[in-house]
Amino acid sequence: MRTRHPRPASRRSLGQRHSIGVATLAALAALALAGCASGPPGVQTPQRPPSSFAVAGLEKPAEVLVDRWGVPHLYAGTLYDAFVAQGFIAARDRLWQMDLWRKRGLGEMAKDFGPAWVESDRAARAVLYRGDMYREWLAYGSDAKRVAEAFTAGVNAYVAQVRAQPALLPPEFALLGYQPALWSPEDVVRIRHHGLTLNFTSEIDRARAFCAGTEGIKADWLRRELDPPIKPQVAPGFDPCTIPAAELRAAYLRATDSPRFAKSNTRLAGTAAASAEVLQPDSPEAAAAKADEEERQRQAMQGDPTAAYGSNNWVIAPQLTSTGRPILANDPHRAHGAPSLRYMTHLSAPGMDAIGAGEPFLPGLSIGHNGTIAFGLTRFYMDQEDLYVYELNPQNPGEYRYQGRWEPMTSVTERIAVRGESAPREVVNTFTRHGPVLLSEPGKQRAFALRAAWLEPGMAPYFGSMDYMRAQNWDQFRAAMNRWGAPGENQVYADRNGNVGWMPGGLTPIRPNWDGLMPVPGDGRYEWSGFRNGDELPSEFNPARGYVVTANENNIPPDHPAAKKGIGYEWSDAARARRLKELFAAKVAAGSRFTIEDSERMQNDIVATPAQRLLKLLAGLRSDDPQTAAGLRLLQGWDGTMHRDSGAAALYEVWSGKTLRAAVLKAGAGDAASSLAAPGDNTRMLLLLENPSGWVSNSQRDALLLQTLPPAMQELTAKLGPDMAAWKWGALHRAEFRHPLAEVVDAATRKKLDVGDWPMSGSSFTPMAATYRASDYRLTSGASFRMVLDVGNWDASRVINTPGQSGNPESPNYRDLAPLWLEGKYVPLVYSRGAVERETVERIRLVPVGR
Repeated sequence: MRTRHPRPASRRSLGQRHSIGVATLAALAALALAGCASGPPGVQTPQRPPSSFAVAGLEKPAEVLVDRWGVPHLYAGTLYDAFVAQGFIAARDRLWQMDLWRKRGLGEMAKDFGPAWVESDRAARAVLYRGDMYREWLAYGSDAKRVAEAFTAGVNAYVAQVRAQPALLPPEFALLGYQPALWSPEDVVRIRHHGLTLNFTSEIDRARAFCAGTEGIKADWLRRELDPPIKPQVAPGFDPCTIPAAELRAAYLRATDSPRFAKSNTRLAGTAAASAEVLQPDSPEAAAAKADEEERQRQAMQGDPTAAYGSNNWVIAPQLTSTGRPILANDPHRAHGAPSLRYMTHLSAPGMDAIGAGEPFLPGLSIGHNGTIAFGLTRFYMDQEDLYVYELNPQNPGEYRYQGRWEPMTSVTERIAVRGESAPREVVNTFTRHGPVLLSEPGKQRAFALRAAWLEPGMAPYFGSMDYMRAQNWDQFRAAMNRWGAPGENQVYADRNGNVGWMPGGLTPIRPNWDGLMPVPGDGRYEWSGFRNGDELPSEFNPARGYVVTANENNIPPDHPAAKKGIGYEWSDAARARRLKELFAAKVAAGSRFTIEDSERMQNDIVATPAQRLLKLLAGLRSDDPQTAAGLRLLQGWDGTMHRDSGAAALYEVWSGKTLRAAVLKAGAGDAASSLAAPGDNTRMLLLLENPSGWVSNSQRDALLLQTLPPAMQELTAKLGPDMAAWKWGALHRAEFRHPLAEVVDAATRKKLDVGDWPMSGSSFTPMAATYRASDYRLTSGASFRMVLDVGNWDASRVINTPGQSGNPESPNYRDLAPLWLEGKYVPLVYSRGAVERETVERIRLVPVGR
């Protein structure tokens, strides 16, 4: 029993490994020869000089072996020394990224970056954990506090090192003119904004749509698929037209979004103004900055900012593999950037020998193996947020109506240090019994607050992996997952004994009288009545089919009791899951055994099942218009493979994502309400086109398909030229890993900070997810990290992390893995001491202070 700690289709066989052109291969090879530290096994990589550091907090000496791909293998004399070493080495590789995460999360940006950040600092502090720290630490396990203390001791030891030797500082500190901060253990768990928050913005969008009446309700149906099907209800007494959508969304993003450096809010060291460089209006940099701003403005009005995020994972039982051992694969999808979000580490100490990936600012690992069990995650989209709307006391805007009386808000005065100012500024955050007030309109006697399960004790995102990464069997893994809080996750499991399993986890609110899809009055009628027991969720152990695949779809079986409990309704598009399950079913039906290489191919599969569905609708269509006919011929001869060299893929994406989708939204919701459906749900669009009855006639549907082709072709002609044979999806869809400071530095510095500008295969709906910015098709999110584990024969496991392991642009491991990632290639995830020694290029000795 799980209990909760008490708390308030392709034409190719299996997948498609995309390839790149000869010229690109030559360029990448030149890049590798020019100084990348990585390479294929057997190729000699220059050794780096050994080094030694005295590290406060260590009990015994520790050794770090860094392999050619930048992965540190930490060998410590005690369990907690391993976490001290992890903090020290993570800071050595990712100090600026870690410092920025801490600064953003704690609301301390203005201290080093100036007054433009005061309001975002106030908002960030509103969503910090503010509860009892004793309960907080206990929620994770018996030694959670000690682990955090050890990790932050290691981070602080490296911070002390670079303060004493400024030459060791990453270049971002010099660019911005400040020093890294020291950490406290509480920082690790109080910061909550990085956990892929969900649903709040969708509630805003839904209220905005329902305000428009019948046409708006149709628009909302087109905006977001709900699974299981449900008709959202407006709470009695709530007027959806009272939601200030743009302002409230902006307030939420101020509290939870990643920091965005711009010339208007960032002053480089040694400059008298925000920045010395002025972008030329027609320059590529100006175009990129404009596209970024357009995308931010679009997000401020519509669309779930996390809707593009997803992941794939699967586990395969030994009876279906070529080796007779389980295979576990995972490729989590998040926003791309330089440096990578993920950081790979090997932690070896008495009682622990774990390797894999996590986030550099957290101790432990969330994805990987410990020599006995393996684990990998995707998001499980349970609904952990609600938007509450309050009536304010006209005589006292610090009070709100609750159960027939005026209840006072709690006010907290924050003192925010501001660079260049002699005294801290005082700002106020207010809280209702439900959570932080994100927006108040005293003149209209309204306020709006966030209630989030991720603000409860034990909900620091991903920190719960400290427990399961040390489990030794399924029962221990389940027990650890029982304490998992946020974000909601699908975990797949495998062990050396041949067992495989799947279980979701996360803190699920019980809403006894509403569905969680719309804002509700905060007057006491809509209260959570606790949290669901973990054993109310489905799970599988050694399923008869021999495998489990998850890809952020609604994977609660329809006949499971949880399917009727309102766990969540807004899931990721099921296209990736559908394609992967097709590949698995075909392989099993053919009687073939799965190999490690099969999992690599499936992670890099670029077949879009939504495209295949639309192609069926085009199959019998003809046109007398030459341009339309040419577009039809291009698409009708295509199989839905989103290859970078495909002209049909380019036409399909521009057509289906822009011109066709806009026309479908207008046909379904009407001209006036179509903007309320934007950007539109791909599955809903397909359903309307495949089953037009009640919306449009079949002939109108066919006319709409044809009429929207010429505008898409005109856009491609303008961007890629009139020769259709020369069109390529990769000419539009580009992979570039942008550094957070890219918009504020000069062109020469930007070239050092950013990584790549390469043609990219895939789309939002292929297993190899490659979501792009609608304004210019630039890659924005996908799998920066991929892992395939040969469970039991660990050294045969494979991995990639792009653009590289290091966060220091001057390191050879900053961008070295990006060319391999682009080709769908992997490097060994070496684990045994002998294998690690063979690939070691650098040795670091860490010793206790005074020895």
